[in-house]
Amino acid sequence: MRVRAPFEQVLSLPPPFELVTLRERASAFAHAVEIAPQRGAGTLVYVGRFDLAEFAVVLEPEEPLSMARRAFYAGMVALCDALLAYAPPQKMVTVDWPDTIRIDGGLLGGGQLGWPPGEPEDEPPPWLVFGAMIRTVSMTGEESGVHPLATALEQEGFDDVGASNLTEAFARHLMAAIHGWQVDGFDSVGRAFVERLPRAAGTHYQIADNGDLLVMHAGRTDVGRSVLLPALRAPLWLDPQTGGPRL
Repeated sequence: MRVRAPFEQVLSLPPPFELVTLRERASAFAHAVEIAPQRGAGTLVYVGRFDLAEFAVVLEPEEPLSMARRAFYAGMVALCDALLAYAPPQKMVTVDWPDTIRIDGGLLGGGQLGWPPGEPEDEPPPWLVFGAMIRTVSMTGEESGVHPLATALEQEGFDDVGASNLTEAFARHLMAAIHGWQVDGFDSVGRAFVERLPRAAGTHYQIADNGDLLVMHAGRTDVGRSVLLPALRAPLWLDPQTGGPRL
């Protein structure tokens, strides 16, 4: 299937993904949420843009909603692995819990999760949507260093890695993450995710059954907890005014 804007490209997606393409400036995440009840699992919405890799995928979990939100971590793992597949040597891809992706400390983009409003926490939701946005090229027109906390793939040496390449890689790595979850349980996904968190000496992370982040420190018996649900309601990396990653 061909992307109709702004460039004619062909995306090669593995089964069972079905591609839906949108014009530039449309919202992949919002559109995926809108069509999720009709199109179902495997629908991948892609926006053809020069400056961003923007896409969203529909999932249909079998677990109660309170546990199914952990699918967000599978999406984040797949997104990080897709970036690492094209990363220059020695580049560090890290995650600010729960949703912000950085390269060598610079904010690159992140992921978000949607689900049906009012859905009971103790029942499987009819759908989830994982959306992602990664800055490929800086469009500010300003010199490098003006926004030292933000970055783009082009600035980090990801030569010739466009939105289509990253979307295709994400789809493949998402299938691998889901397969690992089905075979080995969620712990395989949880471990892969916490490996991307900034490391601190004597600190150990674990993902709880409901998706909360558990933080344990060597020599202490108390366990810290960061709650996932409220954190997902407003993505930390997303600028609500521009609709893109923060600068």
